[in-house]
Amino acid sequence: MDWLWIAPLSAFISLLFAGILAYIVLKRDKGTERMQEIHKAIRQGAIAYLKRQYQTIFVIVVILAALLYIVFSWQTSFSFLLGAGCSLLAGFVAMDISTRANVRVAAAAKRGMNDALTTAFYSGAIMGLCVVALSLLGIVSLYIVFDQDLGVIVGFSFGASIAALFAQLGGGIYTKAADVGADLVGKLEAGIPEDDPRNPAVIADLVGDNVGDCAGRSADLFESITGQNIGAMILGLALMPFFGINGVIFPLVIMGAALIATIISVLFVRAREGENPMSPMWRGLMVNTFLCAVFFYFIVDGMLGDINLYYAVLVGLATNLLIGVITDYYTSYKYRPVKEIAEASETGAATNIITGYAVSLEATALPVIVLSGALLAAFYLGNLSGHGIFGTAVATMGMLAPTAFILAMDGFGPVADNAGGIVEMSGSPASIRKITDRLDAVGNTTKALAKGFAVGSAALAAMLLFQAYLQTVQITVIDLAIPKVTVGLMLGALLPFVFASLAIRAVGKAAFQMIKEVRRQFKEIPGIMKGTAKPDYSSCVDISTKAALRQMVAPGLLAVFAPIVVGFALGAEAIGGFLMGAITSGVLLAIKMNTGGAAWDNAKKYIELGNYGGKGSLAHKAAVVGDTLGDPLKDTAGPSLNVLVKLLNTITLIFGLLFVTYHFL
Repeated sequence: MDWLWIAPLSAFISLLFAGILAYIVLKRDKGTERMQEIHKAIRQGAIAYLKRQYQTIFVIVVILAALLYIVFSWQTSFSFLLGAGCSLLAGFVAMDISTRANVRVAAAAKRGMNDALTTAFYSGAIMGLCVVALSLLGIVSLYIVFDQDLGVIVGFSFGASIAALFAQLGGGIYTKAADVGADLVGKLEAGIPEDDPRNPAVIADLVGDNVGDCAGRSADLFESITGQNIGAMILGLALMPFFGINGVIFPLVIMGAALIATIISVLFVRAREGENPMSPMWRGLMVNTFLCAVFFYFIVDGMLGDINLYYAVLVGLATNLLIGVITDYYTSYKYRPVKEIAEASETGAATNIITGYAVSLEATALPVIVLSGALLAAFYLGNLSGHGIFGTAVATMGMLAPTAFILAMDGFGPVADNAGGIVEMSGSPASIRKITDRLDAVGNTTKALAKGFAVGSAALAAMLLFQAYLQTVQITVIDLAIPKVTVGLMLGALLPFVFASLAIRAVGKAAFQMIKEVRRQFKEIPGIMKGTAKPDYSSCVDISTKAALRQMVAPGLLAVFAPIVVGFALGAEAIGGFLMGAITSGVLLAIKMNTGGAAWDNAKKYIELGNYGGKGSLAHKAAVVGDTLGDPLKDTAGPSLNVLVKLLNTITLIFGLLFVTYHFL
C-alpha cells in the first residue's frame, strides 16, 4: 500500500474544510457602524505592519538564500525560500482571518455565548488547519520533486525557522510595546479601563494581538511541525533496512491523519446553556486526542508493525495532555499559584513581583519532569522494538499531532480579546461586554495552554533534531571531558539568556517611546479625557511598527550566526555540546517566562473580578505592574525562545558536515 498519498490528500481536505469555515465566519453579521469602524482601523494597522515586516524579512531571507546557493546548491536554496515563504503565508492567513473575525465575534455576542464562541473558535480552526496543511504540502512536494533527497529538504525547515523567529520576535515586540504603554499610562496614571477609546495606544494594542499571537504563533508552530517531520524522516532513513520507505514517510502520514482528527473534533466545540466556555475546548481536545490514538494504531500497525512504537505514540499524546493540565494549574485563577500572586498584591507591587517570580521558577519543575519521563519512556519502548531513538521520534509525533487543534484554541484568544475591545470602544451594552469578558478570560487560558504546548513540543522537537544532527555528522558519543566540548556547552547555555535580554530590552525601549507619546497626547489634547477630542491612534501604531522592525534584527542575527561561528571555531562535537546547553537552558527559560507571565496576567484579572478590592484598588495597581513585567516575558522572549532552540538545531543540521571538515580547533 502506498501510504504517502494520505498526507497530501488530508492537507487538501483540511484546506477545503478551512474554506468552508471561512465562508461560515465571513457570512456572519459585522455589527454596528461604529464596530466596523474600529475593526477597519485594527485590520489596516495589522496589514500595514505585516507588509513592512515581511519586506524586512524578505531582505534577510534572500541574503541567506544566496549564501546557501554558494555553499551548497540551488536546490537547498530553493527549499529554504519555499520554507520561509510557506511560514510567512501561514502567518498572513492567521492574521487575515483573525482581523476579519473579531468584529463578527463582537456582533455575535449580542446573540449569545455559543454564537460568539463558535465564531471565534472557527477562525482559530482556519488558522490551525492551514498551518499544518501548508507544512505537509511543502515537505511532500519537495520530497517528490527532489527524489527523496532529505539533505535538500532540510533547507525547507531552515527557511521556516528563520521566518518564524522574526515573525514571532517582531510581533512580540510590537504587541508588548503597545500593551505596556496602554496599561501603565491608561490604567495607572489616567485611571481609565482597558480598551477605553480615550487611550491613544488602544488600537496599537489590539493590532498587536493579531500580529503577535496569531501571525507569530502560526509561524512558530509551522516551524515546529516542519522541523519535527524532517528530523523524524532523517532518523527513519537510517532505519531503512528495518522499515523500508515506510519509516521515512511515517511522520507525514501521522500528521495527515491528525488533520482529519482535527476536522472531526472541531465539530464538538459548541457551548451548552450556562456552560463554562472553556469546557467545549477541553471536550474538543479530548475528542481530538482519542481519534488520534485510534487512527495511529492502524497506521503504526500497517506501516511499522510494532506495538511498542504505538505505545510510544501514546506517550506523546499523554505528554501533551499533562503539559496542558500543568499549564492550566499555574495560569488559571482557579488554583493556588495565581491566587497567591493576587493576594501578595495587597501589600504592593514589590510583593506581587517577588511572589510572581517565585511562581515562575516553581512552574518549571513539573513540565521538565513530565518531558524527561516522556523521553525515557519513549526511548525504552523504542529499545523494546530494537530502535531506541526512533521511539523518541514517534513520541514527538504523538505530542505534535494535535497541533492544528491547539492552534485553533490559541487563535481563539486574540480574536476574543479584539472582540472585547471592539465592544468596549463602540459603547455596546454591559450585557454584551460581560459575554466578551468571559470569552477573553477563556482566551487567556487557551493562549497559555498553547504556549505550554509550544515549549513542550519545542523541547521534544529540538531533541529529535539533535539526534538527527548526530546521525548526519556520524557522532555517537559527545565527550564532556574534552575542553572545547565543555566550552561549547557553556556557550550554548549562555545564548538563550543573551537572546532573551535583547528581546526584553527591545520591548522596554519601544514601550518607553509609547509611554511618552500617550502622555504627550493626554497633556496636549485635553479633550481626550472628556471624550470631546479623538486621540491620534495612528502615531502609536507607527511607534510600535518602527520599533518592532528595528529591534528584531539584532537578536535574530545573533541566533543565526552564533552556531555557525562556534561550529567553524570548535568543530562538530563541540556543537553537540552547544546544542545540549542551548536546549536545556532555552526550554527552562521559556517555561519560566511563558508560565510566569501568564500567571501575573491572570492574577490581575482575578483582582478585576472584584477580589482584594477590585479595579482601582492598591492590589489592582500592584497587579498591573506585575502584569506589565510579565508581558514581554510571555509574549516576546518566551515564545521566541521556542523558535530559537529549534532554529539552532536546524542550522547545525545544514552546516554539520562542514563543521566536521572545517574548524579552527
